Amino acid sequence: MSSRDQVPYTVLMARWEPNAAERLAHAALDLFAERGYENTTVIDIAQRAGLGKSTFFRHFQDKREVLFGGSAMDGLLTEAIAAAPATATPLEAVAHALDAAGREVFTPARREFIARRQAVIAANPELQEREALKNLALIASMTDALKRRSVPDLTARVAAELGALASTIAFERWSQTTTGADFSEIARQALDDVQASTALC
Repeated sequence: MSSRDQVPYTVLMARWEPNAAERLAHAALDLFAERGYENTTVIDIAQRAGLGKSTFFRHFQDKREVLFGGSAMDGLLTEAIAAAPATATPLEAVAHALDAAGREVFTPARREFIARRQAVIAANPELQEREALKNLALIASMTDALKRRSVPDLTARVAAELGALASTIAFERWSQTTTGADFSEIARQALDDVQASTALC
């Protein structure tokens, strides 16, 4: 009998079960909450998900990327800005990007996962720094996307900064709401609030 034959069938099936990235992400959050981020290894995460270490590295570069997800958000926002109507103002193009984030990322089904992710980050200074750097990268990506729409440099930067601030405010409101309100709707209201506030400065 080969070593493969000795492995239980259920374990083999678990290793090849679909949605591996999602399973790994949920396993990681469970372990981060139980043991702390620093005390959790990639092998721990893979084992909790019923997968091998090689499967983990097919989806994530390291355990931090379970929380930060590579450049997926960059692409989502820049593509949405590019797809905004040609007549859209810079802030309207940014609102188009926030709508996309609401459809693809900040969905009701992912609300619990995102809240748990934020709790892990809030408890770890290293992860807070990584989150701040990611946010700066997103602002830079939105700025570049606006500039490709022939928006002047300074205007593009200001619109991207306001969009990022509105997104932060919207996330806080969305996380705390008990009405099941849509993130896109909350984000657009936050963007309106931010824009109105700048008129008072």
